[in-house]
Amino acid sequence: MLKKPIHQAKMLNEIMSLEFTAVDLNLYLDTHPCDMRALTEYNQVVQQLRMLKHSYEQCYGPLGNYGTSPGQYPWRWIDEPWPWQIEY
Repeated sequence: MLKKPIHQAKMLNEIMSLEFTAVDLNLYLDTHPCDMRALTEYNQVVQQLRMLKHSYEQCYGPLGNYGTSPGQYPWRWIDEPWPWQIEY
């Protein structure tokens, strides 16, 4: 197992937490489309997630591929360990 630097692991945990919250709010809004408070919270979480992912990718490389993350030179997608190689 490869050990991530503490800051990188902390950022990944925060990204996963925000993604979970976004999915949960999305599912709630599917059944409660007129809940303005939930929609406002969802939009705030999405904005936080977007900013955190951008910061992470600037420091550690892309989180996704196939058009979800911009590429940098040199190509960094292959530099990161696979998810099952990360020890949190």
